[in-house]
Amino acid sequence: MKKRDENDQLQMLEGAKLMGAGAATIASAGAAIGIGNVFSSLIHSVARNPSLAKQLFGYAILGFALTEAIASFAPMMAFLISSVFRSSEIKVFLFIKPPSFQP
Repeated sequence: MKKRDENDQLQMLEGAKLMGAGAATIASAGAAIGIGNVFSSLIHSVARNPSLAKQLFGYAILGFALTEAIASFAPMMAFLISSVFRSSEIKVFLFIKPPSFQP
């Protein structure tokens, strides 16, 4: 019965790990919205004052780069969540005794 409880805990943690990795990629949608806002603001600003197009384009590229940098953290966190924590390491975090442990 105890072995079954350990397996259930490990399966639940594996599922939680996969859900966490999936939730970490949701930030990509926010980054896409942010990039869209940056370039839509550029278009509106150039339409209002075409003489500032070069300066505004530089600011738009800076905004794009910063937004894209934030977006690059999402897959990095997803890979960390899905690959760093393995089942054997989770057992150590849960203080579950390994099968070969004989007190």
